[in-house]
Amino acid sequence: MVFFSAILQWFTNFYDKNLGFIAFIIRRWEQVVEYTYNHFTLVITVMFFSLILWISVGLLISRYEKLANTAFGIGNILFVIPSISLFGIFITIPMLGLGRTSAALALILYAMMPMVRNVYRGIKSVEWPVIEAGRGMGMSAKQILFQIQIPIAWPIIFAGIRVTVVMITGIATVATFIGERNLGRFIHHGIARESADMIIAGAVIVSVIAILLDYILGKIEYKITSPGLKRE
Repeated sequence: MVFFSAILQWFTNFYDKNLGFIAFIIRRWEQVVEYTYNHFTLVITVMFFSLILWISVGLLISRYEKLANTAFGIGNILFVIPSISLFGIFITIPMLGLGRTSAALALILYAMMPMVRNVYRGIKSVEWPVIEAGRGMGMSAKQILFQIQIPIAWPIIFAGIRVTVVMITGIATVATFIGERNLGRFIHHGIARESADMIIAGAVIVSVIAILLDYILGKIEYKITSPGLKRE
């Protein structure tokens, strides 16, 4: 009996110290669902517009080399601005203010550097003889881009997209400081109240979202990548 009592006490102490966030999630389930939904939809919205905007920019600078250094410079400057500062700048702009619009625009700018750079690198990684072979077959510049360069560049482009998704999922927590009701609130309030359970709950769910999105993108990448480029 003494042995089993000791085991039970150990498990209770372990649960209180390390797994108490599970009880917190159960108690605050409705709020957890609301914040998770808001966090997830913010990331999806940001990635939707980032894919359209930054892949286009990456393709553009791969054609016009003089624009590449300028684009990389702008992306690097935006990337090193502290997130809370960038969010703060956007809320001071008329018609934006507190809330999702400011958060989304700031996160889209953060997505610029990894996505543009990887699109550019991916297109430039296509060897010149392959492009010349396409021209020799009578393919136009547009056909070469969409039928040769982009398909070959997919692994590098997707690497940038996957890094961006994980990064944006994490940085999105800071948007709670400008009125976004997402999982960052658990982390922020947990720090203010010295509640480890709140902090861990927010961090764990954010991590699960990032892992899930990265997994889904990995499956999509595998499906659309040319068989000859797949790494088995």
